[in-house]
Amino acid sequence: MFFRHAHSSSGHPALKALAALFGVTLLAVAGTAAHADATLDKIGERHKISVGVILSGPPFGTIDPLTRAHLGYNVELAKGIAQALGVELETVSVLAPNRIQFLQQGKVDILIANMQLTEERTRILDYVPTPYEEVGGAALIRKGSGIARWEDLKGQPVCVSQGSNFIKPLVEIYGAEIKAFRSQSESLLSLRGNGCVASVHVSPTMHTLLEEPEWADYEIPLPNDLIPSPSVIWVRKGEKDIQARLDAVIRDWHRSGWLLEVGERNGMHPSQALRDLHEKYRNAAPLADSRK
Repeated sequence: MFFRHAHSSSGHPALKALAALFGVTLLAVAGTAAHADATLDKIGERHKISVGVILSGPPFGTIDPLTRAHLGYNVELAKGIAQALGVELETVSVLAPNRIQFLQQGKVDILIANMQLTEERTRILDYVPTPYEEVGGAALIRKGSGIARWEDLKGQPVCVSQGSNFIKPLVEIYGAEIKAFRSQSESLLSLRGNGCVASVHVSPTMHTLLEEPEWADYEIPLPNDLIPSPSVIWVRKGEKDIQARLDAVIRDWHRSGWLLEVGERNGMHPSQALRDLHEKYRNAAPLADSRK
């Protein structure tokens, strides 16, 4: 009714301006919707997917010192995505403080970057609903510190990465004093220099470090991982097409057991949550063009 009236009175300056405003608004909304679902089409057009990955150390990701090739768990998952989509792969090294910006600014198409599912992150990004793992935090601490429980970190300086989902529970539940660094390596360097009593990062990385001689004076004395949370692939807000496509791929990975294999191969000992997901999907119909 409103638009018919505006059309019949199109000579009125105020109505012309209002109609123009509505036109601009509708175009903007349409443009946003078109952009929101364009990523999957663009990947197909350029025959390449760009994946942001964390390369802060094993098992998640490293850089080969000779070839400069990207290696590790995150990279293998990215390769699996590219293969399932039938496109080439470009992995882009991101850090905890800039990974969200890289995705929002279109520098990468998706993130497989040690970003567990949190409510805060879902306010600014969308994610693939089916997780590919579950990961919590572990505290690397110098032997003989006397710290045996998470509660013992109250009032103590604790090193983390900027943007870590472990910051909130460390502060709000355990009362730790946070020292946030741009990268995991800077956090660990501060720990070695006695800048903090503990360095808290994803549990698989911390346990892998203990296998190296240089960390022989350190331990992970706290019995439980901090807030184990689903590991998911992140996409930009509103990108329903790629979200649905990748969800089918991940469910098929669970069906085939490929995620269990790639985890074991990279020193990512599968969580019980991952084993449960394999049981959930193992009898599902296979996805014809996914990774077997």
